[in-house]
Amino acid sequence: MDEVVASGVLPARCREGGGGPTPDPVAGRIPRDDPASYRGDMTTGTVRQRTPGASADLLRAMARPGFLVSRWSLRAIAYTATTVVIGLITMMVATPLYMPWTAVAIALLEPPIGTVGDPSQLVLVLLVGLILIVCFGPLLSLPLAAVERRRLRLVSPRPAESGHRVPPPGLWGWIRVRYTEAATWREVVYLFLLLPLTFLIIVVMGTLVSFTLVLLMGPFLVEDVPGAQISLGPLAATTTEEALPLTLLSPVTLLAAVYLCGVTSYGHGSLARALLVGPPKEELRAELTEVTHSRARLVDAFEYERRRIERDLHDGAQQRLVALNMDLGMARLDVDENSEADRRLAAAQRKADELITELRELVRGIHPRVLTDRGLPAALAELADHSPVPVTVQADLPRRPPSHVEGTAYFVVAEALTNVYKHTEANAATVHAFLAPGAHGDTLVVEVTDYGPGGADPVRGSGLTGMRDRVAVMGGTMDLSSPQGGPTRIRVELPCTIDRTDPR
Repeated sequence: MDEVVASGVLPARCREGGGGPTPDPVAGRIPRDDPASYRGDMTTGTVRQRTPGASADLLRAMARPGFLVSRWSLRAIAYTATTVVIGLITMMVATPLYMPWTAVAIALLEPPIGTVGDPSQLVLVLLVGLILIVCFGPLLSLPLAAVERRRLRLVSPRPAESGHRVPPPGLWGWIRVRYTEAATWREVVYLFLLLPLTFLIIVVMGTLVSFTLVLLMGPFLVEDVPGAQISLGPLAATTTEEALPLTLLSPVTLLAAVYLCGVTSYGHGSLARALLVGPPKEELRAELTEVTHSRARLVDAFEYERRRIERDLHDGAQQRLVALNMDLGMARLDVDENSEADRRLAAAQRKADELITELRELVRGIHPRVLTDRGLPAALAELADHSPVPVTVQADLPRRPPSHVEGTAYFVVAEALTNVYKHTEANAATVHAFLAPGAHGDTLVVEVTDYGPGGADPVRGSGLTGMRDRVAVMGGTMDLSSPQGGPTRIRVELPCTIDRTDPR
């Protein structure tokens, strides 16, 4: 693509994206007629003038005076001609899919003939048609859609990417994904719309082209065939002299045919783009980025509330309970030992101790203070000390990960050790945490292994689904390996590069 580059200092309002004339690559001004025909860095004053029409589509090209002698007219003719060819091939290949619906259409539009008018037979034909569509429709529409997306380049330079997801490996994975995608069934709809569209193009364009050829060849037809007559509605010619004026109309009909090719090609291309093309990758990336940021904000708000509740319980209710326990102890000094009052005060003091212990466990479950003060290794060691199952911890981290990563890793390990105690008969467990360097930053890897009978399944619950969701919120992954006979290993990878505010 030809480009002419000019550099200069632009007016302030041009640099700020405002209106007004902007420099032309040659004369110092950008022409007002096609502002979309250039691109450039408006802050540095570099403007790249692109070849006229390079950014336009077929509709814009048809509005220009030189459409007939431009490459867009040839593209429109090529697109129409290839539509007819592909449509005829598709009709021959997909005849078994079309036939039941053609029979139903005939039965509904015309008087019933024979068994076609029988309601039971009509229902049977409908069921056969639906079964054929469900079973074979995607198999025919997928290659057709791939060809049509490539043909869209003839009428529009915009990218035409597929809207399909990448299927998992294996035939069953491919079938499950392709047969459940909305993009696949939109392509099936296009497969059925191509039949009437092809017939319409053949009838309209065939009639117009035939009309043009008859006008153009009229003098030769009446001269070579004695007694021949050319009749075009109210116009008729039997001699060469009478046919010559009609020949002068052939450029008009040819012009109409070319423009009609452009109109049908643009309409067909718009329909194909609506049904066969997925969202642009840039749009998907923008939506994914927005969803990721929104999810991160929700997690931050949730983490803030957890810390606030933990702080209020630790500094408020827990401290008051400790003071109450001390007051009960001081009150026992003022009464006789082993008296009724002493026994009641002792019982109240024991209950206060139990409540303090329960409250400490609750605070530790919300957000342990040791995790904030001393980091993940100390918090994992405390988890191992409180676990009924013997746990070996290996956590040698050269530096502290971000707080949200530490918190997620801690609660994953806590949930995993709870599962080991409640749902397995393991006699030992190990926890291994380390930082793995990567191309985009460090990744915190946590592995929890228990030596039980194995056979863990997230479908049966046991908190594994919740753990996976918690890890996914942080942009991480969780892998589970639990063969029958054990051991069960949970491996969690959490990226330490998410742009978040660290509350520490």
